[in-house]
Order: sequence, then structure tokens, then C-alpha cells
Amino acid sequence: MKAVAIIPAAGLGTRMKSASPKQFLALEGSPIVLHTLRKFARCALIKEIIVPLRKTDLGHFRSLIEQEGLSEMVRTVSGGIHRQDSVFNSFKEIKDESAIVVVHDAVRPFVDISLIEAVIREADDKGAAILAIPATDTVKQIDRHKVVATLPRDKIVLVQTPQAFRHSLLKEAFEKAVAEHFYATDESCLVERLGYEVVVLRGTEQNIKITKPADLPLAELLIRRERAGSSQDLN
Repeated sequence: MKAVAIIPAAGLGTRMKSASPKQFLALEGSPIVLHTLRKFARCALIKEIIVPLRKTDLGHFRSLIEQEGLSEMVRTVSGGIHRQDSVFNSFKEIKDESAIVVVHDAVRPFVDISLIEAVIREADDKGAAILAIPATDTVKQIDRHKVVATLPRDKIVLVQTPQAFRHSLLKEAFEKAVAEHFYATDESCLVERLGYEVVVLRGTEQNIKITKPADLPLAELLIRRERAGSSQDLN
């Protein structure tokens, strides 16, 4: 079984309110995206990583992966206007149609490698798989500033990445989305529109998406815990 990872890193990260895109902000001395790439590079099922980027970031990023020794495994493509465009640009570069395609946020550096492998194996078996965690807060549907409905919390999950798909399934989903000019916030939504089943696996609370300034202190704590755990594993 072989898998190709797409890690979109073309976003501007306006919610972070930083001059540098959030994926390039430093976390314990390395850009966040590099922490993420290290996880995928260590996953035995991942054979290639494709990273869509803004043209202005290509030179800086290539120097990063060369220094990290990942230039043979990681290649870059031009990103699009929207995240979905960036993922689709990357998807079109995948030559092996038998590969499982894995999509992961560049700013989720704390994903467990075991969970990357789990979604790949589930997608290989069932077609599509995602990670999610249960909602712990009450969830309400609103219209402007008024509550429309309170949704049953036991039916709600908070979706994470990675998400994994058979190549043929994701190809069909992208083709339908392009034809209908439809945009979604994640790839599983595109697959759902086709009527296919998407399997949900349990994610972890630590698999956070770093999107705003308040996330950085937690990220720093998590990276120190990860490194402490790695040190203990070596002893």
C-alpha cells in the first residue's frame, strides 16, 4: 500500500495577524510546516509529499526542505486562490492512480503517526476516512444573531485532518466540484456530495490547528511535551 500526502501551505493566515504566513511561524526553532512534514516523512506508508505554495514562498520553502534532507521526498506546486484549488493542483500531479491520497493541514503538527497510518488503511479498505473528535460544547445553529436550533451534541463531531481517499474517489469528487463551481471547507465534503460513505476515526485533542495567536502558547507546550516524550523513548 502506497500513499501520497498533500499538505497545502499556500494560505495567508490572516487570523494569525502576522506578517509571516502562519505555516512559516517558528515553533521551537523551526517553521510549523516543517514540524508537520517531519511527521509525514516518518510515516512508513507515505511515499511522496506534495506541498502547494504561493510563488513568493517557493524559494524559502525549498531551502528549508533541502536543509532538512527532505528534498527527494517533498515536491512543490503552485497554490491556488482557495485551499481547494491548491489541493486540486497537487492532486493533478499524482501519477500513481493506485495510491491513497492523504490531505493534511500544514498547521497541524501534532498529529500522531499512528493516526496517519490508520486513516490510510481505512481509506484503502473503505474508500474514504477522516479524523474527528466529539463536540463537548453545546452547538447552536444561528441566523445572524438569533438562534434557529440547538443541535444534538451526540450527533456532532469536530473534524480534523489527515483525511484519506482512494485516488479514483477523490478524482470523481473534484471533477464534480469543478463542473458545478462548488467549494467546500474540506475534501470529505466533496466526497460526501457523491453519496459515498466517509468513515470517521477518533482523533486526539492534541491534534490542534494553529490558526490564531492564542493557539501558539498551547502549541509551544505541546511541542515541549512531544520532545520530552521522544527523549524518554530513547532512554
